Amino acid sequence: MKIVASSDWRDGLPFDKPVRVADVAEGEPARCFSCGADSAPQDRTELWAVKHRHPKNHSGYVRFYCDTHVPAPQPVAPTTPPRRAAARRPRSAPAERHPAPRRPSAVEEIVRAKCPDCFIEVSATGECGMCGQRVG
Repeated sequence: MKIVASSDWRDGLPFDKPVRVADVAEGEPARCFSCGADSAPQDRTELWAVKHRHPKNHSGYVRFYCDTHVPAPQPVAPTTPPRRAAARRPRSAPAERHPAPRRPSAVEEIVRAKCPDCFIEVSATGECGMCGQRVG
């Protein structure tokens, strides 16, 4: 089973950029997040919707703000640090290279006994683990 997040009007909002609530979502008057739940509801043309980043939810979360509490747009931080130009040193003429001669492997291949009926390797005891036949 694959769990998929549903899509709604909040997905289309840019992060940390105030947008008028009336332009993105219709509905009844709402309250400013900073003013609190005790404040009077305001018309959606007077409220700003801001989509904030969330550390555990890649979709973020949206809050409504009045004109006095709307946060300033955050500058976009670069994702990678700027690169510095590396100092180049002149290359010397390439020396002629020959591949190193191959040396034989220090580990020799070990030949192990095999069961004549099952064709599998036999344990150190000399007994086949599959059929029980004694080899060698």
